[in-house]
Amino acid sequence: MNIVIALGILVTLVTGVPVLIQLLRTHPKGLIILFFAEMWERFSYYGMRAILIFYLTQHFLFDPKVASNHYGSYTSLVYLLPLIGGFLADKYLGTRKAVAFGAVLLVAGHLTMAIEGKPAVQTLTYQGATYEFVSEGRGQDRVAKLVVAGKPYEVAATKTGDFEVKGLPADAPLPAVLAKTAYKLDVKGRDPLYLNIFWLALSLIIVGVGFLKPNISTIVGQLYPQGDPRRDAGFNLYYYGINLGSFWASILCGLLGVTVGWWAGFGLAGVGMAAGFVVFVLGKPLLEGKAEPPEPKALKAKVLGPINRETAIYGFSLAGIIGVFFLVQSNPVVGAALIAGILASLGYIGWFMFTKCDRAERERLALAVFLIFGAVVFWTLFEQAGSSLSLFAATNVQLDLVREPIRLFGAAVTLGTPEQLARAGIDAGSTFWVNTSFNAPQTQALNAGWILIFAPIFAALWTFLGRRGQDLNPVVKFGLGLAQVGAGFLILQWGAHFADGAFRMPLIFLVMMYMLHTTGEMCLSPVGLSQMTKLSPTAVVSFMMAVWFMAVAIAQLVGGKIAGLTATETVGGQVLDPGAALAASLKVFNVIGLVSIGIGVLFLVLSPWLKKWSHGSDDTDAVPVDTATTIH
Repeated sequence: MNIVIALGILVTLVTGVPVLIQLLRTHPKGLIILFFAEMWERFSYYGMRAILIFYLTQHFLFDPKVASNHYGSYTSLVYLLPLIGGFLADKYLGTRKAVAFGAVLLVAGHLTMAIEGKPAVQTLTYQGATYEFVSEGRGQDRVAKLVVAGKPYEVAATKTGDFEVKGLPADAPLPAVLAKTAYKLDVKGRDPLYLNIFWLALSLIIVGVGFLKPNISTIVGQLYPQGDPRRDAGFNLYYYGINLGSFWASILCGLLGVTVGWWAGFGLAGVGMAAGFVVFVLGKPLLEGKAEPPEPKALKAKVLGPINRETAIYGFSLAGIIGVFFLVQSNPVVGAALIAGILASLGYIGWFMFTKCDRAERERLALAVFLIFGAVVFWTLFEQAGSSLSLFAATNVQLDLVREPIRLFGAAVTLGTPEQLARAGIDAGSTFWVNTSFNAPQTQALNAGWILIFAPIFAALWTFLGRRGQDLNPVVKFGLGLAQVGAGFLILQWGAHFADGAFRMPLIFLVMMYMLHTTGEMCLSPVGLSQMTKLSPTAVVSFMMAVWFMAVAIAQLVGGKIAGLTATETVGGQVLDPGAALAASLKVFNVIGLVSIGIGVLFLVLSPWLKKWSHGSDDTDAVPVDTATTIH
């Protein structure tokens, strides 16, 4: 029995049974369909994300800095493309057709990810002779050995940063220690065919998310009449489904990806998306005719000879995959486009504020821009989970839940990893064995797990404060969110004092970090888009929504750049110097943690004045947009 899966089942039962009862008793039947469809969609997305950075660094052998940039390009486009998918759904397709089309692309993309091909090979060149590395294991178990005269030897970095080949005989054709400038590392066998298949898979996923992500949340709102008191509760239940999917994705896809193969982890993500698509299609009658095209006749109208508008939209979207295919490979182009877009948007907002707005509208828009800035900082740090924090967990965190086998009930029950049992000479077949293995990709389940626990607590807290007229204003919530996400990184500074001889800190510090990131998310995430709708004049509400998503996309891109700053030298996907890796990561984490806390304090200090800029926008009873579902 795997203890991580057992604990996951326990958390799911404790938190999920009340949710299921509410779904069945008090909400439209269509919500059940959307709940499970989006749960499986998020399962596929986060399952793939759990192992993506390791696939880049350990299969294709990209340098961690390059891999982090590719990761940033991918996630930024994932948050940018929904602007187009949402527009096409609102104007032509309707949300149901858009979700179905996006789901098909996602199934194709995730299953294509499972086509991995042969791994790339690391080489070392010294005095004209080239030697290859052999690598085994995945995630934190990755080990690369240099093959010299047909024998593999372990490698490491010396205290001075030189390259050491351990156990090398004196008569070997190269010395046991190579100076930094004496050798050259390279990669061969990065098959262009399979690399292009990988880029194609990412492109299918990006476009698929663009059609599905913004529209399935919209259908949830369409199930409830305007003013229906069940609406907010319905979104909270839907939000639970999102995090339930991401929770199990990291656990199961992370487990298969590391222990069986990358193809298995990605393939399971594809199977999950296929399950979501089936649920959505079979559940169409329960949507009660909601989410259909706004003008069915216009959608069927011929626009290109015999081709009608709906077919043309699908065709141009498929053609757009080609553009995304090249775009996702070019981090500088993505960055330049996003920077140009945000600068142009801020210029337009400034022009609109001073030419079209009165004083109250101008100050509300200024407050919206201020909150967007805070969101960029928050999501830049928060989204380190899929890149730098995953690599950090693999290299510098003790992921064993127990340090040595634990025998219980007279040795009838044994807790430990397979390696620990082997070292202790314990036969797993002679006892009830509880496997305590926990791997680096699975650490991404910590955030979702904390959300499953904390979401009802925070919902009750905000409701309690709201009923008494003591709810915190949005600027304060943003400040608390920023301070907590920053404090999470400083927790790791504390944990470094408890690192072992292999430069690995206890797992509890990573768990506490994710707890603070989650409580910060619970403060900031549910008010973001809601404030965009409340603070923006009617003429620019949709535009401000677009700016918000563009800002989140920029956060993903910047997050990739920051993750790259934590990178140190690797060989065959194995970090060469864990001590240097710990120092590099902590240096970056310390800076971004302190900066985020500082900005959070600034928000808190300015909140009494900035609150006045809202001019009572938070005093209305308007139903807010559910932002947590949109961000995730």
